Amino acid sequence: MIEKRQATIKDIAKELGLSPSTVSRALKDHPDISPETKEAVKKLAEQLDYQPNSLALGLHSGKSNIIGVIIPQIKHHFFSAVISGIEEMAQKAGYNVMICQSNESYEREVSNIKTLVSLRVDGILISITKETYNYEHLFNVMKRKIPLVFFDRPPHATLCDRCIIDDYAAAFSAVEHLISLGRKNIIHFAGPDNVRIGADRKRGYVDAMKRHKLFKGEEMIFKCDKFLGAAKIVEDFCKSGEIPDGIFAVNDMTAIGAITTLTKNGIKVPEQTAVVGFTNGLISEVTTPPLTTVDQNGSLIGSKAAELLIKRIETQVFEPFETVIVPTKLIVRGSTVKDAVSDIGDLGF
Repeated sequence: MIEKRQATIKDIAKELGLSPSTVSRALKDHPDISPETKEAVKKLAEQLDYQPNSLALGLHSGKSNIIGVIIPQIKHHFFSAVISGIEEMAQKAGYNVMICQSNESYEREVSNIKTLVSLRVDGILISITKETYNYEHLFNVMKRKIPLVFFDRPPHATLCDRCIIDDYAAAFSAVEHLISLGRKNIIHFAGPDNVRIGADRKRGYVDAMKRHKLFKGEEMIFKCDKFLGAAKIVEDFCKSGEIPDGIFAVNDMTAIGAITTLTKNGIKVPEQTAVVGFTNGLISEVTTPPLTTVDQNGSLIGSKAAELLIKRIETQVFEPFETVIVPTKLIVRGSTVKDAVSDIGDLGF
């Protein structure tokens, strides 16, 4: 009998005294193969737990039916939601998904791209890292005529298709929410400018503040997009006694770092300082108080991005470039409105 290893078509052929080509055609229900032979082949294939070699089939057909996905960090709730949306859409269309994590490293992102290209994936979905300034590795993908779609974090330049939210408009409305509550000294914890979402959210903040004549200059903006960084900055504010009455953070964890430190120093949230985040991860619901935040609709971003990529794969038409904008919603909770239990509804972006 065959050893305990992955069975092949040759193994089945040897057991039944058939040629590999006959076994292959029997597994595909070829009309030239007799019903008896098909039955014998399929029965043995099931006994041996035979699985087709999808890579070999892809090399033969020129199509792997695999979509590559590169995300910055899989541990984030937002990216987990995106992956869920991607996988659901891909499965419906008959594609498998291969997930790579760049871990916010440019070098690793480049390595991920090389791996996916070498495995002959049919297309790639990518959210770039905070370190990505050079796009040569992405240009190489496009030169190879491999469909490429950016989601969440596209480059500043429109290189190809994108599935995003309107970060500018969502940030603008989040800051106006704080202003509507009477907050005037609102600071912003900003992400890196080279990542489009960081730049757009900062622009939304600045323009909302300027509209209401509250912007005092760059001293109101702090380059900070992590929990510990926000905690340190807020600690310094608390020591100085010059505590802002509003904080708009580029993401939820930064906002939560601010809330944690404010509370530790006896500053009441939202009575003294109101805080808004951006993402609507699971943790935003269990902070004390619960965090007001922008819901990015990660699952829908994933499904729409996958749908756009699959369309490119199956039509092999790559231009004109398309931008799909997914709607967002501001979820109002206790960090801005005491005892809030509902949201303000769909903002329609």
